[in-house]
Amino acid sequence: MSVDEQSKIKVTYYNEAIRYMENAKENLKRAGKEDRFYQDIKYVKTACGVAYNGVLVALDGYFLLKDVEKRRGRKSIQYYETNLAKVDKKLLNYLNSAYRILHLYGYYDGENEVKMISSGFELAYSIIEKIKP
Repeated sequence: MSVDEQSKIKVTYYNEAIRYMENAKENLKRAGKEDRFYQDIKYVKTACGVAYNGVLVALDGYFLLKDVEKRRGRKSIQYYETNLAKVDKKLLNYLNSAYRILHLYGYYDGENEVKMISSGFELAYSIIEKIKP
């Protein structure tokens, strides 16, 4: 893969992942905060789901850069874990934590504690930074 192709992949996937994160932050603002908790679970769930999808977009770009075979159709967390374990074990830790916080606790369970959700967003940005142009 040429340097130009790598650069295009980075720009495309990075910008898209950041767009997801900006949308997620907007949803989180709508949730409202009181003390240590967000007040409207619907917006927290939406924000966490969108942020997690931003992580997956970034990982798709990262896998292209690392020549990981692209899979057709819906990809599971196992797809991301298996392939990330082959190319970057440190990043796998970030993914596992982001998955639990954003996808399971935030999106599915409706966790609304501000620090926990913030840590999920920080992990997401750390993953996205791996493809920053």
